[in-house]
Amino acid sequence: MITRRQAVATLAAAPAARPQSRKKPNFLFILADDHAGYVLGAAGNKQAETPNLDKLASEGTHFQSHFCNSPVCTPSRQSFFTGQMPSMAGVTVLQTPLSNDKPTLAKQFKTAGYQTAVMGKMHFNQPSRPGLHGFDVAMCEDAVTREWNKEKPSRTVAAETRVKPRWQPFRDPASIWLNSEKLPFARYGHDMRGSFLARQACQYLEQKKDETFAMWVSFQEPHSPFDFPIEDASHFDPARFVAPRIGPEDAWQIPLIFKDLSVEQRQGIVAAYYTSARFLDRNVGIVLDKLRALGLDSNTTVVYMADHGYSLGHHGRFEKHCGYDPALHVPLIVRHPGRVRAGHRVTAMTEHIDVPATICDIMGLDPLPVLHGQSLRPYLEGKRPSKPRDHIVSQYLENEECFVRTSRWKYMFCTGQRKRTDGYLIQNPTPGRRQRLFDRKADPGEFNDVAAKNPAAVREMQDLLLARYRKTHPEVDKEPGNLSSEDALAWYVRPRDARE
Repeated sequence: MITRRQAVATLAAAPAARPQSRKKPNFLFILADDHAGYVLGAAGNKQAETPNLDKLASEGTHFQSHFCNSPVCTPSRQSFFTGQMPSMAGVTVLQTPLSNDKPTLAKQFKTAGYQTAVMGKMHFNQPSRPGLHGFDVAMCEDAVTREWNKEKPSRTVAAETRVKPRWQPFRDPASIWLNSEKLPFARYGHDMRGSFLARQACQYLEQKKDETFAMWVSFQEPHSPFDFPIEDASHFDPARFVAPRIGPEDAWQIPLIFKDLSVEQRQGIVAAYYTSARFLDRNVGIVLDKLRALGLDSNTTVVYMADHGYSLGHHGRFEKHCGYDPALHVPLIVRHPGRVRAGHRVTAMTEHIDVPATICDIMGLDPLPVLHGQSLRPYLEGKRPSKPRDHIVSQYLENEECFVRTSRWKYMFCTGQRKRTDGYLIQNPTPGRRQRLFDRKADPGEFNDVAAKNPAAVREMQDLLLARYRKTHPEVDKEPGNLSSEDALAWYVRPRDARE
């Protein structure tokens, strides 16, 4: 029997229990440009070499059916940065700057006492400055370019080394600006822009290791011209890649700039993209390794995502700017040891606008004043939300298009009246109104338009689109009365961006 005196003596000899840390979790958002959800080892792609992202997925929750709300950089980024559909965010075309008055995730973190920083490509369309959209430290595209150019390369590139020419999209043939010869950028790995960005992020982590931070790191890879360093030039053999088939039904909608690409050139473009994605993964690994080396990984929520997907020859296209699944499907991975279920794969459909709702929820932030998405927190905890999404909505207003996808159907609506200015003109620039319906169970490649045979499904898809617009559009009270469903969609898909 242990006496009272023995018990007291035993407690006195035992080490004092560590007080539980009350420090708020840090936040790290890693963003890629044009990284398609299917070019990822964790997605089952055996040709993709993405070991760091695959490890991140194994340590967290991987959303495998995640889709963007706009398949173009600026509208997509400002939508999930504000929590609003692109039309409400006021950014639906590439050149529009986000209004400085808009609420943002960074402002929410700042209000909660976080040190905030952004490094890399954000498409804010205005110069970097402290305080920009809520960031204490803002080192966006302009600042990254300026500081990177100040660094002297550590290695000299031999004069005989073949490197890619200056990137001149739409001026040069597509085979050149899409890097069909799989040529490297004229620098070695350490001296690449992406590597510089990773080092800047690591320096920030060093500086803020004892503070509470929320940092965005936004890489430009694997956006065309698919940059990668000289030592990676021979890694992938283009002949290993199969260019996606192009159906006869695709002929009318293939942008003219892609019409003359040969099979070999298409393979080269795909190989260049995969090489750039491999380089991206390496730099993501550098940042995650630093987080781990500083002992910050156990108390940091990490989100990895891309702004939108990318078509690698699907339907004859090498770009986003459309409603086919490769352009809309995006990787999303969330990790936080002990707080987010590890090794979990979510196959239910989710959207970009769900991400800010989720971040506010799991980070304990005040909700954004307008939140069009729903929190994915139940999935992160291994549960199922009470109302999982049964469809997703996206739009590309440069071409007056909108899209809705369910588990079975994909519906695309386009006015065909706006001559697009993005460089992707088709043979008939204004072909007139068109709607298409694809049965994804029978036709996962989205080749065969079955709209005429399924009028009930068309009406159902139109109703889903209109419901979303009528719930989220800033000018819903101005919708003219007595419009047909098609006329109402045509009214909503006009870009209305205000320029600052």
